[in-house]
Amino acid sequence: MAEPTRFEVSRRMVLDGVAAGVAIAAAPGARAAAPSASPLRLWYRQPAQKWVEALPVGNGRLGAMVFGGVAHERLQLNESSFWSGGPYDPVNPAARAAIPDVRRLIAEGKYAEAEALANAKVMAIPLSQMAYQPIGDLLIDMPGTSPQAAGDYERALDLDAAVATTRFTLDGVRYRREVLASPIDQVIAVRITADRPGRLDLDVALTSPQRSSPSAAGDTLTVLGQGRDDHGVKGALRFAAQARLLHEGGQLSVADGRLRLRGATTATILLAMATSYRRFDDVGGDPAAIVAGQLAGASRRSFAAIAAAATAEHRRLFGTVTLDLGRTAAADQPTDIRIATSEQSDDPALAALYFHYGRYLMIASSRAGGQAANLQGLWNESVKPPWGSKYTININTEMNYWPAEPTGMAECTTPLITLVRELAISGERTAKAMYGARGWVAHHNTDGWRATAPIDGAQFGLWPMGGAWLCTHLWDRYDYGRDVAYLRSVYPLMRGAALFFLDTLQTDPASGALVTSPSMSPENNHPCGAALCAGPAMDQQILRDLFDQVAEAATILGTDADFVGQVRAARARLAPDKIGRQGQLQEWQQDWDADVPDPHHRHVSHLYGLFPSHQIDVDRTPALAAAARRSLELRGDESTGWATAWRANLWARLRDGDHAHRILRFLLGPERTYPNMFDAHPPFQIDGNFGGARAIAEMLMQSRPGELLLLPALPTAWPTGSVTGLRARGACTVDLSWREGKLGQVRLASAVAQRLTVRCGQARETVQLQPGRAVTLRGASLRRA
Repeated sequence: MAEPTRFEVSRRMVLDGVAAGVAIAAAPGARAAAPSASPLRLWYRQPAQKWVEALPVGNGRLGAMVFGGVAHERLQLNESSFWSGGPYDPVNPAARAAIPDVRRLIAEGKYAEAEALANAKVMAIPLSQMAYQPIGDLLIDMPGTSPQAAGDYERALDLDAAVATTRFTLDGVRYRREVLASPIDQVIAVRITADRPGRLDLDVALTSPQRSSPSAAGDTLTVLGQGRDDHGVKGALRFAAQARLLHEGGQLSVADGRLRLRGATTATILLAMATSYRRFDDVGGDPAAIVAGQLAGASRRSFAAIAAAATAEHRRLFGTVTLDLGRTAAADQPTDIRIATSEQSDDPALAALYFHYGRYLMIASSRAGGQAANLQGLWNESVKPPWGSKYTININTEMNYWPAEPTGMAECTTPLITLVRELAISGERTAKAMYGARGWVAHHNTDGWRATAPIDGAQFGLWPMGGAWLCTHLWDRYDYGRDVAYLRSVYPLMRGAALFFLDTLQTDPASGALVTSPSMSPENNHPCGAALCAGPAMDQQILRDLFDQVAEAATILGTDADFVGQVRAARARLAPDKIGRQGQLQEWQQDWDADVPDPHHRHVSHLYGLFPSHQIDVDRTPALAAAARRSLELRGDESTGWATAWRANLWARLRDGDHAHRILRFLLGPERTYPNMFDAHPPFQIDGNFGGARAIAEMLMQSRPGELLLLPALPTAWPTGSVTGLRARGACTVDLSWREGKLGQVRLASAVAQRLTVRCGQARETVQLQPGRAVTLRGASLRRA
């Protein structure tokens, strides 16, 4: 018998999971769950059996994964500031003396020796960082209930309302459970109703895998605990979680550490969580007082009022963008079935749903008052999560925020900007202690304690560009919004990042160009038995952006003329991009690409200049664009989830919509998307969701200073559609529609006066935009309305 294809295996796994819920859907006398008609809902005919089937809710600080069980419901809980360990400084005291020797060995071509020395003398102590932690679980049981007897089952996540709902019928009673995370009241709220009086019985528990002391009294469950020690760093954070059960009808009691409700008609559970984290260097908060105050405030409001306020606040951001890519009958199927069959069916609405889901996840996991979205966004069930669920800043954290500006969620970058502000503080210490340099530096990873020293091993971590890359996001926030006061507030961060490289760039003895050393092309070994090198292409590209942006920022602000001169002089001496013997864009200064140990490596770091940067362009640098295309062909289309998403963006920048769509289709398929639409690295990483959302936007609109490209990579699979609310550089909002693959019309509205060249295919039109006066262009010729 022939081996099943990967599609057949993945599809079978999903369908087997669906089969487990058939007894629920087909119980005697039960109606089948009606298909969900909304294009903004994920929905299923069976409860989640695994964490990657559960549905996420979040308010940027509090998160829950909702499983949707019948007899037993689990809400897995997170609070964004809860990390193992505590404040620490991991800089190796031997690093500063060793780095000159590492550089010398690299210059002599002794790469393996340089890497060995770096591993022995330069790397952080401890070698690993701290891990993002779960708080615990809220458990809701309906005693005496048989899941097999339930019918009319459906669970769903409404992306527009930001509410997860579970409904089913049991013994003639219809039950409904709603879960949301309120950014207004700062609680997770659960509402459970029965459509017949007195038929709701519940047992409610609050548990934690951490060192903790649970208690129950009156109508309230409390867990107080302490964070974990990790890698020799003592757990410094205290946490508190508290759940209050309010009810209509019935009797409430405490038994065996649980709340026991019998004979009710409705029940509302309000859950608050907090830690003692105030800042990366301050753990003096009072979590018990915080949660008590939040519960007291929320308890004075009805669930309906809490839900209305939460949904209104969510829609304020989510509702700014609409997307229609067309619809087929495939959209009538449950979400897990659509994912399982996506590579074999025509389902453009699934791509639109993925786009909207990415925006939903951004709003849910990154809001002011919470932490920046980490490798898993906000949601993590393990005390030892994959890669610590940290901030990997050699691509993954940056990818998390790729959709923020162009898809109308600029304020969701607020926690990222806070992260950079704090990294600049710890990174200044690292720059001085490790390199004897001014400014600040962050390597390839950081955590809740803003550690900035290189970790994991020299072949992964001795890459000094993480802070510099993050600074390009500071600039993007300005470039999309044009807020000069904001730019003034972040300019010192950009300046400090540039200052570090003015002090540490080395002169390449062969060319006289300025290069980074020691460094690497992230996580990729070259053929000389190591990863360490000098001046990999990505470093030079990031520095071009950083130097250009900090110089422009200083010019706009009318400051630092001498510093601008230094930056521009250094920028002019950076090593250029090169084309190698395979016709590829070289990843290193040497033409090593043809001989690398892993020719299909997941990272495509040397293509940063194509995307997310604009340095390489089909029109302005055609030879480099062709070389980037050749590099993509050699590297291959299918990779880990986030790496697949990056490839889709790169092909969109090359204006090959059908190729980008093929990659996107693989990304949305069962091998790279879990049933709950989380991205599969595997395991779960949220960056693929965010990168995929940006790729869809990039296929429809590309924005660079002074120029706007419409439908630059529209695939034939989306012949007719529309999008509203996209954001272009220069504080410009873009609404556009197309039919049969051709532009219908575009409406441009700018918050600042600017001259903008609009392009669609071969047509171009230059418009002068003024605040309060929208401009409409129609048809493929871009004629003015």
